[in-house]
Amino acid sequence: MKNTTSESSTAKLAFARLVGTLLLTVGALSGSAVAQNATEVASDFGPNVYIFDPSMSTSQIQATVDSIANQQVSNQFGTQRYALLFKPGVYGSAATPLDFQVGYYTEVAGLGASPADVTINGHVDVYNQCFAANNCIALDNFWRSLSNLTINVMGLSGCRSSADFWAVSQAAPMRRVNITGANVTLQDYCTAGPQYASGGFIADSQTGFVINGSQQQFYVRNSSIGGWSNAVWDQVFTGVVGAPAQSYPNPAYTTLPSTPISREKPFLYTDSNGNYKVFVPALQKNSSGVSWSGANTPGQSRSINNFFVATPSTNVEVINLALLLGKSLILTPGVYQLKDSIRVLYPNTIVLGLGFATLVPQTGRPAITVTDVDGVRIAGLIVDAGPINSDALVQLGSSRLRGLDNWFGFNRFRDHSSNPSSLSDVFFRIGGATAGSATTSLEINSNDVLLDDIWAWRADHGTGVGWIVNTADHGLVVNGDNVTALGLAVEHYQKEQVLWNGNGGETIFYQSELPYDPPSQSAWTDGSANGYPSYVVSNSANTHQAYGLGIYSFFNQGINIIEDNAMTVPDTSGIAIHDVGTVFLNGSGQITHVINGQGTTANSSNGGSLNPVVLYP
Repeated sequence: MKNTTSESSTAKLAFARLVGTLLLTVGALSGSAVAQNATEVASDFGPNVYIFDPSMSTSQIQATVDSIANQQVSNQFGTQRYALLFKPGVYGSAATPLDFQVGYYTEVAGLGASPADVTINGHVDVYNQCFAANNCIALDNFWRSLSNLTINVMGLSGCRSSADFWAVSQAAPMRRVNITGANVTLQDYCTAGPQYASGGFIADSQTGFVINGSQQQFYVRNSSIGGWSNAVWDQVFTGVVGAPAQSYPNPAYTTLPSTPISREKPFLYTDSNGNYKVFVPALQKNSSGVSWSGANTPGQSRSINNFFVATPSTNVEVINLALLLGKSLILTPGVYQLKDSIRVLYPNTIVLGLGFATLVPQTGRPAITVTDVDGVRIAGLIVDAGPINSDALVQLGSSRLRGLDNWFGFNRFRDHSSNPSSLSDVFFRIGGATAGSATTSLEINSNDVLLDDIWAWRADHGTGVGWIVNTADHGLVVNGDNVTALGLAVEHYQKEQVLWNGNGGETIFYQSELPYDPPSQSAWTDGSANGYPSYVVSNSANTHQAYGLGIYSFFNQGINIIEDNAMTVPDTSGIAIHDVGTVFLNGSGQITHVINGQGTTANSSNGGSLNPVVLYP
């Protein structure tokens, strides 16, 4: 083919690359100050990344982590963000254990290549918040994480010495963690009641006995556990050694011997020479157990030099220039007010957030767009809706091109099955921290995308909350084929929480609360049907599978709001929905049916009880 690119265009492109290189060089130089001692912030990763070294005294580390916990434990909608990173070595001892809490917007992670490389002798805990003497709960314990280390549980006294406490709800993942020396409890049973919790996600971890307690639902993937205490409404296990047997709905265990497809989250680590790198785990199929037992996790290591490290003060134009020049991206802790989209253009690009880096689009554009390419990884981010409505907050592939493709029957969207794009620990908010709106939070137009721990939340409390204030139709819209969701929670959106149009979709673990606040039945009616189903597989899909779904109602406006069906799917042979149930939590109204007119009604007469359908059709 004749090259039609003009010399002028070539010169302009070369000049743009030169300018971009100079800008990146200046930016790298301006942000490359090295911490003067181990107690200081690691300046290479911004002012809110603390890197601990085993040469530090336990008292030094204890003072730092306690100071951050004291600020963050109750800081639900604050702007502070932190990453607490531990270099390879041992921290704490039997004489002086290292015991601390993990608050909001705090990432705690080891910097070893394996969880065995970093050991904390002590506790890393999350407890109930007590909003009144008789109202101690974990229902709002969101946006925190623990990964890539070993906890040898010791220290504390009385009730707190009995286990490592991880009393969390959504958006609080535990990954690549090895816990020894005591049980792990997902309920904080050491406070006054009612001690409710609504999690949760554990992956690639090894523990002793796990106390589920009051956890309404939980998903554990590719792990090894020493047993599990009980189920409530929706406890799901895939590829977990030691998981309870399949028994839904009594108890409500959904158990698959392996995970059909998965990819662990990329993570920052240091090599034997102390150089920072990012490890990119490989795709796994039909896998079980932890990826790091007895050998290194399969995957690739990338030098930190392949990444552009951004701070909240970095202009999005500079970020996009770095991506254009082929860099991957690390977003250091903080809140990024974006005047344009972060544009991911090339295969195998990584966008990795540290310390719950938070993106807020300011102009109605998406926070992130991704072209239809192989192997993009997006991980460790919060995406807030901004003041001008966005059609989507994160968009993979083009909706316009997908629509034309479907209309003309070209079927030109690419097969990415050998190297899919993946989103890990990506959390969306409409309102709560900041007023905002977005029609759809996550829109997937590419094929074969893998979702791994996603929570999309239209806020029911906080700033900018109301039926006509934090407006949002859908949490997730899937137009691509063969998309897989592992650990999906979508709550309170105003139409379908999930709208799945693509073929070959699969969801393992789904948790959803319907919107609390419809002001009238007419305001929440889908054509002739009362309400919008939470999870809809459209008639354009011929095949779809789902396992372990819980859909709940709490209509709190004092109005008799009716939801006809919690879930609707086409009645075709390629559809199989396993272990789906509804629960009336509180309030008024009802969910009349579970799925396609099947299942018993959830209302005040059976509040708190599961209404299950084991298999549909």
